[in-house]
Amino acid sequence: MLSQRLQQALGYTFSRPELLNQALTHRSYGSANNERLEFLGDSVLNCTVARALYDAFPDLPEGSLSRLRANLVRQETLADIAAVLKLGDTLRLGEGELKSGGFRRPSILADALESLFGAVFLEAGFDEAQRVVRGLFDPLVAKIDPKDSGKDAKTQLQEILQSRRLPLPDYRLVNTQGEAHDQSFIVECVLIQPALSTRGVGKSRRAAEQEAARLACAALEK
Repeated sequence: MLSQRLQQALGYTFSRPELLNQALTHRSYGSANNERLEFLGDSVLNCTVARALYDAFPDLPEGSLSRLRANLVRQETLADIAAVLKLGDTLRLGEGELKSGGFRRPSILADALESLFGAVFLEAGFDEAQRVVRGLFDPLVAKIDPKDSGKDAKTQLQEILQSRRLPLPDYRLVNTQGEAHDQSFIVECVLIQPALSTRGVGKSRRAAEQEAARLACAALEK
């Protein structure tokens, strides 16, 4: 079953299936939805990521830690993690959201992931919820260069171009590959001056844009 695969990927098996179902239920599906669980999960996520950063970077000041946390818990990052977990396959959505592709909408995916954290917290307590969150976010924390500003690639690229008084980039969706439930997006980042084009691939359009922007930043730095 899809829910079993999700629990394996999450690293946690629910003993109360109804709690899992609620975490996967969007408000468009019914009144017993995941909005309240999202509220809990958001708090668990922020606290856990804050502690992970606090332990990983003992010399960073509060302001830097806050910027890094904001980058890790933003919608785009959560949606990318949800895409890797194939969370969209298990969502319960209303007919309108299904037809409009809500199962891959970043806001819906991010909210559902936070709802899962909230559901684990309700069922097993903070320590277990923290373990689940750390399992997903510790690899991201390990990749952080503390010398970086903590800004995402698109923001960095925009600031580089603005500092040189150059036109801002244009992001174009080149192609999508795979079935609807497991798509990969190819996005091109086009700069007019200097003439430059880079392509990024990701499980969401936003992730592909970030990858294309990262490659553009690297090219400009050379």
